[in-house]
Amino acid sequence: MKLLDTCVWIEIVSGSPQGRVFSALTKDKQSVLVPSLVQFELRRWALREYEATRANTIVLALREGVVVQAGERVAFLAADLARQYKLHAIDALIYATALEHDAQLVTCDAHFKDLPQVDYTAKVTST
Repeated sequence: MKLLDTCVWIEIVSGSPQGRVFSALTKDKQSVLVPSLVQFELRRWALREYEATRANTIVLALREGVVVQAGERVAFLAADLARQYKLHAIDALIYATALEHDAQLVTCDAHFKDLPQVDYTAKVTST
């Protein structure tokens, strides 16, 4: 099981070269864990970038994965992880969700670099 972080979904939706590589991870929909917090972040981003109809289409496509909510266990674990790794609240909740479901977090967010169960790829920036 893989949990694709919001930054990975943004790369995929944007059609970037890195996003095209990441999109291969979405082929088996039932092996993609989708926290509702990623849905929130992606919708927030999509509403800034696109009109509402397109933003809705983008986020609704995530329903093809395994959508999960953050419960009490994830919240408590996230609080510990936030303190231990100095993560922001939503990052800690997303990471805790990955750990709770024994999923690998796939990300290009440097906040997660070198953490256990994280597949980190540095974001490629155009020059």
